[in-house]
Amino acid sequence: MDFMTAMDISGSALKAERSRINIAAMNLANANTTRTIDGGPYRAKSVIFKAQPLRGGFQDTMNGIENKLRKVEVVEVVNDKTPFKEIYDPSHPDADANGMVKMPNVNTAEQMVDMMSARRDYDANVTALEAIKAMALRALDIAR
Repeated sequence: MDFMTAMDISGSALKAERSRINIAAMNLANANTTRTIDGGPYRAKSVIFKAQPLRGGFQDTMNGIENKLRKVEVVEVVNDKTPFKEIYDPSHPDADANGMVKMPNVNTAEQMVDMMSARRDYDANVTALEAIKAMALRALDIAR
């Protein structure tokens, strides 16, 4: 595997983790949104990742490792199927006839953990990119 292939793999992970952080931030921002454009409370979202084959170069094809290299991609963003929470607040504008208000199904603790995990994964890939860069620079120094 060459330096550029390793950078492509880490770069795809950075992009995917950025999407995961953005979705977690959106969920946290809408944790109390009781009215959306669709009419109901906000529904939490999750990111689905998939390992995709990374197209290698001619040398990888000759070595038989072309189909073993994988990068990560965001396949889709799905809605959480957890039921909405209901609270009693008859003064709320979105309360029903019984005074119950449907609240978003956002679990703030879960979203914070997901955001911290995504950040750690992002940091790990930045470290991998820095290591790849250092190895490439060292290889250039040796070649001089």
